[in-house]
Amino acid sequence: METQDETIESVAQTLGHRFENPSLLIESLTHSSYANERPELASTDNDRLEFMGDAVLQWVVSSLLWERFPGAAAGELTRRRADLVCEATLAEIAQTVGIGGGLRLGRGEERSGGRKKPRLLSSALEACIAAVYLDGGTEAAITVCRKLFIPRIENQNPGARDYKSRVQETLQSRKQNPPHYVLIGSDGPDHDRYFRVVVTTDSGLKAEGEGHSKAEAEQLAARDLLAKLEEETGETNDR
Repeated sequence: METQDETIESVAQTLGHRFENPSLLIESLTHSSYANERPELASTDNDRLEFMGDAVLQWVVSSLLWERFPGAAAGELTRRRADLVCEATLAEIAQTVGIGGGLRLGRGEERSGGRKKPRLLSSALEACIAAVYLDGGTEAAITVCRKLFIPRIENQNPGARDYKSRVQETLQSRKQNPPHYVLIGSDGPDHDRYFRVVVTTDSGLKAEGEGHSKAEAEQLAARDLLAKLEEETGETNDR
């Protein structure tokens, strides 16, 4: 079984960047719960790196889309970028990189399955992108993002993750009213707030979602609701 140090090194290798300052990668994988419990081993968590990584990722992904789709309108580019940098996609990419195994978590987060939580995985991936940028500069960040995102860009349908529209279309086809979205809570500091939304249908189906914004939370709630609607009829839609 790999030690955590070996897992962190594996993350670096999968990212494809050799860190001159490995402490940046370690910081990017350090959740606040670990820093709070083990201050002697972690002087800070990955919040600041996540903030930086979000900005770097928006810019680099925008650049990749601009390069790949020279004839696309701004609206299409915006939809494509939103699909690529949403929490769900980032969490999926984080899993392929092995970030879950490298996370430094407090006991509570460890027990509650933090290594598989989309919120923690996506945040850590953003922090890793920032770590690469701070360690190696713009070209290093572009190289890593190209490796991680180009395969998805090539296979992506713009707006494919617009689950709210797909849910509404599905309900309309069944002669049902549009779903009802309700914000049920939010938590976290102002710079890293998370929102929780519940969506319900007239037939009694219910699903919840959590995201960095109310809009993202609604999309993720709609995604789960769509899966339940498909289960009712045995349908499968390409996500």
